[in-house]
Amino acid sequence: MQARLLILIKQAKDKAIETKKFFNKLKKRTPKNLDVQVAQIHEEVFEKTNCMSCANCCKTTAPLFVKQDIERISKYLGIKPVEFEQQYLRVDEDNDWVLKKTPCVFLGDDNACTIYDFRPKACREFPHTDRKKIYQIAKLTQANMAICPAAFDIVERMKTSIKL
Repeated sequence: MQARLLILIKQAKDKAIETKKFFNKLKKRTPKNLDVQVAQIHEEVFEKTNCMSCANCCKTTAPLFVKQDIERISKYLGIKPVEFEQQYLRVDEDNDWVLKKTPCVFLGDDNACTIYDFRPKACREFPHTDRKKIYQIAKLTQANMAICPAAFDIVERMKTSIKL
C-alpha cells in the first residue's frame, strides 16, 4: 500500500486535466442513471478496498467538525464540547472547525479509529464518491483522488464506463 500512496499524488496530478474535462462533460451531459452507475462503481471498488491497510485520509487530512459532531464526540469522551474544541480543534481559513494536527489524534497504531462509532460526518462520508450528483463536488472528488486510492480508482472507472 505504501508504494501505491507514494505514486498516488503524481497519478492524480497527471490525470488532473483529463479528470476536470470529464467532470465538466458530466455536468453538461448528465446521464439519467448517473447516480446508479456511480453507486455501483463505488460499491465494487470498496468491496476490494481495505481502508485499514491505508488510512491515508486520517494521516493527511483534517476533517470538518460540525456542531453535532462536536457534541456527539464530546459526550462519548465525557468532556464538554468547549473542552473538546480547545483540546483538539482549531478554526481554519474557511471558518470551519478542523483538527489541530494530522495525523488524526483518534487514529490508532493499527489504523483503526478509536472513536469510529462517533466519528465526524466528514469521516463517515469520505471520500464522498457515493454522493448523488457527484459532478457537483468535482473539485472535492478530484482533490480526494490524491489522498484516497479508492477515490482515484472510482473516478478512473467512471471515465471508462460512463458514456457521455
